[in-house]
Amino acid sequence: MSCGNHHDTECSEVLDHLYEYLDNEMGEGDCAKLREHFEECSPCLEKYGLEQAIKALVKRSCGCDTAPSDLRGKVLARIEHIRAGLPVEGELVSGAEPVHEAGTAAADAAGAGAPVTAEAVARD
Repeated sequence: MSCGNHHDTECSEVLDHLYEYLDNEMGEGDCAKLREHFEECSPCLEKYGLEQAIKALVKRSCGCDTAPSDLRGKVLARIEHIRAGLPVEGELVSGAEPVHEAGTAAADAAGAGAPVTAEAVARD
């Protein structure tokens, strides 16, 4: 997305880092760049406002639920795999079948919080 105007920080870069900004996971210098961009770019400010409202709605609706510890562990492990550049469960590796560490494809997908597809069930 681009508003068509020139900005010091491109719209695409701002939107790529929007959730980091919303989650307060950015350094102050980067936050300042995004704040400056929002002041001069109404489409990005609108997108920011929408995502902020959705995040607040989810928090209000699901804020009291805690994720099971095994799900939290799986998510953190997957994040570490991605950061390390390693293949993760369900990802294709050079034309091979999806990688599954243990169990069936449908059970793995359900356990990871991913949607269970008809293809995964059919493989099982």
